[in-house]
Amino acid sequence: MSTVAPRPLRADARRNREKILAAATTAFREAGLDSQVEDIARRAGVGIGTVYRHFPTKEALVTALAEQHFERLAAIVEQALEQDGDPWTVFADAIWRAAEPAAADVAWCEILADAESRLPGPLPAQERLGAATGALIERAQAAGQMRADAGVADVKTIMCGLGHVATAGRAGAPLDWRRYLTIALDGLRAR
Repeated sequence: MSTVAPRPLRADARRNREKILAAATTAFREAGLDSQVEDIARRAGVGIGTVYRHFPTKEALVTALAEQHFERLAAIVEQALEQDGDPWTVFADAIWRAAEPAAADVAWCEILADAESRLPGPLPAQERLGAATGALIERAQAAGQMRADAGVADVKTIMCGLGHVATAGRAGAPLDWRRYLTIALDGLRAR
């Protein structure tokens, strides 16, 4: 069975899609996943039908934004793989660079905290992120700088936890995600 590659979007359709994604990013950043598609359409300056033409459901829009988010995180971690230097420092620096944008966005904190139920399985960029994170972990373990029992699932759990801490901090709880990331990274170090 052959597959046909999807046709590239016309320039105006591509611009509309980009405007919708940008508007959704802003809306979700402000109100989290409670944002309404109608508000996103208004912000993008397009009709609701245009939004649904590109994203048939709100879940499809969330998935597209999640893929963009994981793409940014994967790029950060893959870039770290190209760096020479102390394996622990390279790993920790990559985690800090990935944590900053993740903790700054309410919607992605919510999505990452509950990704399994919100996303339709692992996304391509999410898989790339996992593979690159695993490679950084292996380097640090081979150098004897990271616990031998640490893995990608641990880093994912830490990042999800940071989402909860960042969300609670924005809601007024006296929590600082940076403090918790420092504690978590200390826990991953080899003793």
